[in-house]
Amino acid sequence: MDPVSVLLSVVVCIFLYKVFYGGKGASQNFPPGPKPLPLIGNLHMMNMKKPHLTFMEFSKKYGPVFSIQLGLNKAIVLCGADAVKDALINHGDEFSGRPKIPVFDQISKGYGVVFADGENWKVMRRFALSTLRDFGMGRKTIEDTIVEESGCLVETFKSHEAKPFDNTLILNAAVANIIVHILLNHRFEYQDPTLIKLIKSVSENVKIAGSPIVMLYNTYPSIMGWIPGSHKTVFENFQKLSNFLKETFTKRRDQLDVNDQRDLIDAFLVKQQEEKSSSKKFFHDENLKVLLGDLFAAGMETTSTTLRWGILMMMKYPDIQKKVQDEIDRVIGSAEPRLEHRKQIPYTDAVIHEIQRFANLVPIVLPHSITEDVTFRGYFLPKGTQVIPLLISVMQDKDYFQKPEEFYPEHFLDSKGNFVKNEAFLPFSVGKRSCVGETLAKMELFLFFTKLLQNFTFQPPPGVEVQLTCGDALTSIPLDHQICALPRS
Repeated sequence: MDPVSVLLSVVVCIFLYKVFYGGKGASQNFPPGPKPLPLIGNLHMMNMKKPHLTFMEFSKKYGPVFSIQLGLNKAIVLCGADAVKDALINHGDEFSGRPKIPVFDQISKGYGVVFADGENWKVMRRFALSTLRDFGMGRKTIEDTIVEESGCLVETFKSHEAKPFDNTLILNAAVANIIVHILLNHRFEYQDPTLIKLIKSVSENVKIAGSPIVMLYNTYPSIMGWIPGSHKTVFENFQKLSNFLKETFTKRRDQLDVNDQRDLIDAFLVKQQEEKSSSKKFFHDENLKVLLGDLFAAGMETTSTTLRWGILMMMKYPDIQKKVQDEIDRVIGSAEPRLEHRKQIPYTDAVIHEIQRFANLVPIVLPHSITEDVTFRGYFLPKGTQVIPLLISVMQDKDYFQKPEEFYPEHFLDSKGNFVKNEAFLPFSVGKRSCVGETLAKMELFLFFTKLLQNFTFQPPPGVEVQLTCGDALTSIPLDHQICALPRS
């Protein structure tokens, strides 16, 4: 059903809801924003498929902190590097909450780490960070695993013999194997039916979660829950992933050896045993199931999609690809790329950073919420206010990037060709809700990308023009495309 028709069809129901439920009055010192209509707020003004584009336009009129109303719910939007960093770093505690986002809340029930809040979030985030480190994140052990996997990836690319192919599933599988190694101490073959089913469930959910129907569901959950649509598929896909994960850790419980913890599941089950006498229970099966789903989805989707963008950029800009390859040849040669090479190949490092910046995988960070009343930049924000950090406005901030709308690796290089950091480079967000797998993702991007460019020259199929257009999804995904991977001698 067309989203606009759906919206119009539920207006009467929402009106009755408004009459009986009422609405919270906004603070007199609330940030400015576009005038809302009754019942629908500013929905009629939104680009329902790419709301970040609407927010970028609003920021031109209302500034770096403005309000928006989606249905009956007011929120504030943060734009630009300074405002986002001010909120998430300088006021980190006050901006660290997570509101209930209906479609995700129905899936997670507040468990896990991504959609959790309060004490449960703190405990699960602390456990996830420490356990990811224990099982190699940032260390040579996981570097060896990534290097080995990159070799399998190269062989798979070679098997296509320079003929056009779609690299989506292959890259998803390679990246998924790294997080699966940490979570389950396992490796899948790329064509394993179980892995393919899990990947497709996550990828489909990423696409559906960015659709207008899901935006309407999140705005009017009590009404939209009764209406059929693709938002129901999100729940079905999560159930597939959930069933696999629960079956896996249930088997593990019978084989658990406290003195030989092989992966995150074992570490969690040990915590579960230790917690038996405690009055507070955090290490229960529901938390484990959702936490594993969070880490699997986040650990696969964004990194593999960034690599897909990277290959697209190299096909679009063959001169940049050639400079990367020349640097790799000069410094690494035919040796195995390692993290220690990063500082020796600054141009390649700058290109990887620019791929992340330009692709801007997460244009809108998942909403935060205010944990206690706070005055921010002259505005009073009451506890519970929903906050939308607009990450695309950070990664395209003209005050920090010379050519924000172009692919320009020199954003990360000085006049002598040395790599330089940029304060507005925040692809993993920042503050207390920043990505727990940031260190792992950086390792994967560097090692996979360098290995691929060492071994292949990427070109589009004959007669095809490279498109850098984003598809419709929760993250910025490329449109479906094929590549040609020409082996380098």
